[in-house]
Amino acid sequence: MTIPSNTCPEPMSVGERLFPILFLTGVFFLSFVSRVIFSPLMPTIENEMGITHAQAGSLFLMLSIGFFASMTGSGLVSSRLTHRHTIVLSSVLLGAALILFSVEESLAALRLNMFLLGAATGFYTPSGIAILSALVSRRDIGKAMGIHNTAPNLSYIVAPLLCHAFLGWIHWRTLLVFLGLLALAAAASFAMFQKEGQFRGEPPRPAALANLGARPLFWVMILLFCLALSGGVGIYAVLPLYLVKERGLDLDLANTLLGLSRISGLFMVFFAGWLTDKVGEKRTIHAALLLTGATTVLLALVPERPLLVMVFLQPAILSCFFPAGFKALSQIVPPNMRSLATGWVIPFGFLFGGGVIPAFIGQMAAYRSFSTGIWITGALIACGSLTALLLKPEDFDEEGC
Repeated sequence: MTIPSNTCPEPMSVGERLFPILFLTGVFFLSFVSRVIFSPLMPTIENEMGITHAQAGSLFLMLSIGFFASMTGSGLVSSRLTHRHTIVLSSVLLGAALILFSVEESLAALRLNMFLLGAATGFYTPSGIAILSALVSRRDIGKAMGIHNTAPNLSYIVAPLLCHAFLGWIHWRTLLVFLGLLALAAAASFAMFQKEGQFRGEPPRPAALANLGARPLFWVMILLFCLALSGGVGIYAVLPLYLVKERGLDLDLANTLLGLSRISGLFMVFFAGWLTDKVGEKRTIHAALLLTGATTVLLALVPERPLLVMVFLQPAILSCFFPAGFKALSQIVPPNMRSLATGWVIPFGFLFGGGVIPAFIGQMAAYRSFSTGIWITGALIACGSLTALLLKPEDFDEEGC
């Protein structure tokens, strides 16, 4: 395969770049839904495999460790293959991992495959954000991020509704094979029809990493994404188990509520993208995390009727974080370091929020209750929201790559 020389796209408006933005969003959706599908599947997997809540939490930790490992090393791949080819590789590996998962039988094998699945999906985000940031002009980055971040919100909706619709007549392993085939089809489509992204990422050289680590805002962004993903991926991972095992809801009802509760996020990200461009990242991030923490605490403490309100309100508020968070992340470093910064900030966030937090809540459920772990997580998010006040993104003159 011949690797093309760096071809940086000309930054344009969102309208002029709508097709490649939507293409990237579609690939992001498949990558994300393949990770979050395991949350609504987990009660079924627990029953079939005979595993405990703590062991179920450890599966999410292995997923996050794999994601962390591949994202932090993604610069080595994108610096050689270009961002476009890195995304194709990510989708191919994702499809293979999902199909392989369908034949695993032991807990040890499930843990290993969760690691491989996380590793496969970890390659996408740094390259996807780098291409997206290069495609649009600075004044439209918030809007482009809003469109791109419909993918996680749509994934949160589709994953539990898929389980609700299909688990009654097909095995959960068959559902994973179906997603794996879709990922392989996405890889082929992206390779044939998407021509943007013909530029390379920044490899994680010691000098580049030292430059990144010397920026205080880099560490601020790591903390903020840890908090946001604790309230998002972390809570989502354990919510079906919490609703079914501790609150006594039927599994089909719990998955239906889980899916419907994420619909608001599809609209909120557009509002958040507009709000970010109007009032700035700092205020948007601070408000989103503070209110997310408060609603997460209430999710654990309120009785049944208010509980249903919190199930819907908490993710709607949190979805406002991500357009602002990704915009801030794209502005703390020069354009040529965006993929490197993303390749370290996001994996730390997923390792903590999507791995440590579910494992922690699972341990709390084993020894005390799910609700105890959830309200502690909410309090952590609310207190940590003050960190957003330290944000002061630099005003880089460069656009594009």
